[in-house]
This record gives sequence, structure tokens and C-alpha cells, in this order.
Amino acid sequence: MGNLTAAQLRKINEPGRYGDGAGLYLVVSPGGSRYWIQRIRLDGMRTDKGLGSLTDVSLTEARKKAAANRDALQQGRNPWREQEQEKAARLEQLKVIPTFRDVTYKVHEATAVRWRNGKHTDSWLQTLEKYPIKVFGDMPIDEINQAHVLTVLEPIWTTKPETARRVRQRMRAVFRWAVSWGYIPFNPAGEVIDGALVPMPKVQEHLKALPYQEVPAAIKKIRDSEAWDTTKLAFEFMILTAARGGEVRYATWAEIDGDTWTRPSHKMKGNKPHRVPLSIQATVLLRTAKEKLGIESGLIFPSPDGNPLSENALPMRAKKCGIQAVPHGFRSSFRDWAEECSSGSHAAIEISLAHDYGSAVERAYFRSDLLDQRRELNQEWCNFLDPLPF
Repeated sequence: MGNLTAAQLRKINEPGRYGDGAGLYLVVSPGGSRYWIQRIRLDGMRTDKGLGSLTDVSLTEARKKAAANRDALQQGRNPWREQEQEKAARLEQLKVIPTFRDVTYKVHEATAVRWRNGKHTDSWLQTLEKYPIKVFGDMPIDEINQAHVLTVLEPIWTTKPETARRVRQRMRAVFRWAVSWGYIPFNPAGEVIDGALVPMPKVQEHLKALPYQEVPAAIKKIRDSEAWDTTKLAFEFMILTAARGGEVRYATWAEIDGDTWTRPSHKMKGNKPHRVPLSIQATVLLRTAKEKLGIESGLIFPSPDGNPLSENALPMRAKKCGIQAVPHGFRSSFRDWAEECSSGSHAAIEISLAHDYGSAVERAYFRSDLLDQRRELNQEWCNFLDPLPF
């Protein structure tokens, strides 16, 4: 432990040099600035090295820096020369201008860790490989201008507006990285090209869904199919609970507590935990799944090898059964039925679908997840479907 204390440092204002021991000093200049120095012997000569101002470097941090420098010197190293060499290497690296392809892969690697959907991660990169990388992927990024960007976007801007929007958005992310690192002064996919592109409305692509009146017949088609029991039970459970396919495929027995299924935040699109009230039909289905599929893997609906069902298992089953809807579309069927036929409130319907309800201010005060209301709503839905018995 040194000689100085944090309390003393707050009181030291007189110009001078105040020792902490082992060559560490706090220097107060006549102008009032306070900074740390370390007195060492380097190449046979005594010299003082700065460690930063007291504003930026605390007493504890100054001691750690001084100790690290002493250790390096004892090993025959010069820590200050090493720092200068590292800085020079970084500056030299900045002189090598990366290509658009290089930056794309750097940005993809840096951002992919926050994406939970592997399919989206792959799509992000594939979109850029298909369009801009084909045109100017091997060009140094500082040589790419607005004209190059427009060469990529113009052919698809009106014919494939949603694809074009995504391509531009992802190019902007790549160029934004290059701007941040000082490789380019501005973003050539940003506002500078707005005047050359016709404003295009965002295209809303609706997923295929069945009229709710046809859902009971769809369940029967699934049941009568030659699919694995896992696939058939998972498909029906998804419809009964109005859940997303991925939430069902990765559902575990640990998430089931009596007649409630609690999905943890990391499995939810909105990154918030969500409770699902289970109807009598859903509870019976789970009992059947336990008897037929077991619980060894922890998954409620494991594939034969014990892993989760593949992402294509449910969509392919719908296609093979001639069902004119995608799995996610059954959530739309539930919503239409709920709005037209149920006694549930609009809030209960939205929360059943794990949607945010109301404005940000309303959600700040409205904390209930209306579990009891939703339990009645879900039971009404399952009674309409009437899939019992197994």
C-alpha cells in the first residue's frame, strides 16, 4: 500500500510533487493541473514518465499502471516503446484500405452475435453477396461513390422494392462502419442518393393464412397424415396456443407449470417472458406427448434424434397435407376468430399473440398480462377447434 490516500488527494492543491512510494508521484503544477508520473531507470538513465491526469486516472489505477510498468522493466521490456509500436501498427493498418467485401464480412461478424435468428443472419450476408459485392465487392471502399451504389439499386428499385430496401439498408450499415473508422468521409448509400430514387411505399407481404372456419379441418388433415407423432403433436399444439412455430419447436418441459406455459424472454420475438394459459385440449395433448415421446431430452416435441424439430418440419407438413397456409398464418386465423366470434377484449387478444398493447405510456402503467381473461379466451378457441380426443 502506498503513502497517499484518496482523502489526501482531494485536499492536495499546493504546487509540488507528492510521493506515493515505489517511484509513483502526483504532480501539482503552478496552474493547478494534477497528474501522475512514474520515476524509473531506463537504459541506465533516470527519467519520468507520465501516467495520465488525476481526473482520468484514479489512485488505484495509477498504482496498477506503475506496477505493470515495473514488472515489464524487470523482464527487460520497455512498455512505453511497446505502446508506441502498437500505435504505429494501428496507424499503418488504417493506411491499408479494405475492400467493400472485406468490410461487409467484418460488419456481419460484428453484428451477427446479437441476432437470434440464424436464417436472418445468413440472409443478411447473402443479400449483399448477390447484389453489391457482385458489382464492386473487390473495390477499395474509399473508391465507391453514389453512382456505384445506384448501379446496384436502380435495376431493382421498382421491380423488387422490398429487396431493394433491404439491400440499401444493409449497404448503409457497411458504409457506416467505414465512416466510423475514417476510411470514407460520408455514406454513399445514405441520404445523398435520395434524390435519384423514386419514393417507394413499403410493401406489406402477408403470410398465407386459412379462414378460421377451415382450421378444424386442417387439424384433422395433420392428424391423419403419415408424419411423425412429434410433428403432428407440435403442429396441433402451435394452433391450440396461437404460438409461433419456433416457440413450439424449442419448448421444454421445464417451461410447463400445471396449466401454464411460460416462455422465457430469450425465446420470444419481443425479448420479454410470456405466459400462455393452457386449455383442457392443450393439457391433454401434452399428456399424450409425454406418453408417446418421453421427456428424456427435455424438449416437449423432440425429433427422433432428441434434437429440436427442423425449421422446415412444420411448413413442409402443411404443404404435404395440401393446407394453403404457412404455420405462422394460424396466428392470423386465431386473431380473426377472436375479433369476430370470441368474448375476449382487444387487449386480451393482442397479449395472447405476445404483441405489445397500447402506447409506451399505457404499457408503463398497464402491467397485467390478463392471464385469467386469456385463459377463458384460449379455452373458447380450443372449444371451437374441438380437437379432442386423442
